[in-house]
Amino acid sequence: QVELVESGGGLVEAGGSLRLSCAASRRSITNRPMGWFRQAPGKEREFVAAISWSGGSTYYAESVKGRFTISRDNAKNTADLQMNSLKPEDTAVYYCAAGRITSNYRSYDYWGQGTQVTVSS
Repeated sequence: QVELVESGGGLVEAGGSLRLSCAASRRSITNRPMGWFRQAPGKEREFVAAISWSGGSTYYAESVKGRFTISRDNAKNTADLQMNSLKPEDTAVYYCAAGRITSNYRSYDYWGQGTQVTVSS
């Protein structure tokens, strides 16, 4: 069983930056792709970014391409999401998840509890 804990959320003005971190415990995530998802009030959870187990492949939602960067450090068992040029529409609870197939978002079966990101206009 993988336990995931997110941190780094908060309140930021539009145009600002935040860095989210996801720390894994109980089991290693080095052989699993990692992803970030988000859920805004009244909306369904949506994919944001994913990274393969090696870090060699990354995927991004069109809405965050060029602004967000996903990375991982397998030695530290962590996966981060650097968010730049934040917009009010990025406001959501952000979740990290561990999956089985990087590009198959339904394969993500371990989830963190989420961290709130609020972007003010």
